Amino acid sequence: MRIEKDTFWAIIPARGGSKGLPRKNIKELGGFPLIAYSIAICKMSSKISRIIVSTDDYEIADIAKKYGAEVPFMRPSEAASDSATDYEFVKHAFDWFDENEGVLPEFFAHIRVTTPLRDVGIVDKALIAIEENTQYTSLRSAHKAAETPYKWYLKGQNNTFKSILSDASIDDTNKGRESFPDVYIPDGYVDVLKTEYILKSKILHGEMMMAYESPVCTEVDTIEEFEYLEYQIKRREYEVYKYLQKMTVGE
Repeated sequence: MRIEKDTFWAIIPARGGSKGLPRKNIKELGGFPLIAYSIAICKMSSKISRIIVSTDDYEIADIAKKYGAEVPFMRPSEAASDSATDYEFVKHAFDWFDENEGVLPEFFAHIRVTTPLRDVGIVDKALIAIEENTQYTSLRSAHKAAETPYKWYLKGQNNTFKSILSDASIDDTNKGRESFPDVYIPDGYVDVLKTEYILKSKILHGEMMMAYESPVCTEVDTIEEFEYLEYQIKRREYEVYKYLQKMTVGE
């Protein structure tokens, strides 16, 4: 299999099943299906040359094609279950391209549907960062936690609380947040996978994952989060939303 150097494709996973918010991948946000936002940000990118949607659902596939993505294959059910891992859908895509096209890009931008309101400049900076820093095995975005989990509790014996840190007392958790290290929450803003590393290691990220700090963003898994996204779209302008409003949707 040939790997095209200095090339980025996007891969957007969008399975049909969703328990928290049924059919969330195509639920309309501001008049557009949720998946359209992730496709649009990839079309806006100066680095991404192909947009691949991996889905097991024919309705999602049809909508993805209308907004300009490719759906060259349907994901098998075993790679689209609640227990399936990200590696499984990525491996399925790799195997399909190996068998049918004999080529893969050097990098895949893993773009999750559940984080729709992105800034394309922030996405492209991540792609450039992993391209220029060859020592890293992958890149993941995360934003700084507003509250430190080091002050949280576990429930211990006799209905008591204890620190989540094995070497800290309850009174240690009363220290100011400045006493604890910053903690980052992984989000779906942008991840970058390195094809050659995955093929050799059989894992996605590795120990040299590049830390890419993204803005605080809303990820949608519940109706309350979806309603907050609707509020966000109404209160400020997003370039990706304006791009969608100007798009000509294919038939």
